[in-house]
Amino acid sequence: MILQDEPSLLERIIRVLNYPFVNQTEFKVSILSLLLLVTIIGIATIISRYVRRFLESRVLPRVNVEAGLRYTLLRLVHYAVIVLGVLYALKIGLSVDLTSVAVILGFLSVGIGFGLQYIASDMVSGFILLFERPVRVGDRIRLKDGFEGSVEKISLRSTTILTNENLAVIVPNSKLVQNELINYSYPTQKVRLNIPVGVAHGSDLEKVSEALLQAAQSVDEVLADPAPRAHFSGFGDSSLNLEIRVWINEPHKHPQIRSSINFAIDRVFREYNIEIPFPRRDVHLHPSPMKISNDESSTPATSTAER
Repeated sequence: MILQDEPSLLERIIRVLNYPFVNQTEFKVSILSLLLLVTIIGIATIISRYVRRFLESRVLPRVNVEAGLRYTLLRLVHYAVIVLGVLYALKIGLSVDLTSVAVILGFLSVGIGFGLQYIASDMVSGFILLFERPVRVGDRIRLKDGFEGSVEKISLRSTTILTNENLAVIVPNSKLVQNELINYSYPTQKVRLNIPVGVAHGSDLEKVSEALLQAAQSVDEVLADPAPRAHFSGFGDSSLNLEIRVWINEPHKHPQIRSSINFAIDRVFREYNIEIPFPRRDVHLHPSPMKISNDESSTPATSTAER
């Protein structure tokens, strides 16, 4: 009779780790396979981080690539590495056939279409923003509901916008794709500001035009080319309506630039003694018939009735 040696402690541990507590034809799950799955995904995350850092510090600075396109390329690299890492982890860690993964994803897509349609719409919109790039990182945008700020981050589901108040507004990507918005930085940074102003009737418009141009040219952020222009927009009820049209190349500062131009207009108008009128209304008061004694009012009432 041959006695077999008992397995060592290490062999027992390996046997326990390799024991498949889920044993199906398509895949097998054990403690060791789960550890391999998590390890491979973690390694893919680390590889993605180092690849993006290498591209951002060594490769992209040598190529003339704008900041928005650079961000898009780095995000695509990150998603590609993570997806490949997850697929490889499923194949190695769980011994899953990739064709069965495709079938599972097909069933999941049906569930997503019914239960997670809004999240799926945001994710598809995220890819549209990254590829089509109507909104880029660093752009100055204004949403339809009044939010305005700079785009800080475009992720797969949402976009982060930093407002002038230093508040981070998280906007679903589908809202940026489906709704109207104003992009001050697309396609270039150069934008025009139209600043309205009214002067009193009878003002010398040549003098007013000269004052508006002087006020605009005194602001450092206003571009000399194209030059500012004064525009007479029409006659108002109590004023002559004009606009000073200026060009700037810092759209993220347009509220501050607009304020500086308004300050300059007020200062120059005071120097030129140009009046900015207030709305005026003429009110005519008609006397109402006063009630007096019946004896005194009887005669007019009778005569009125006779008419």
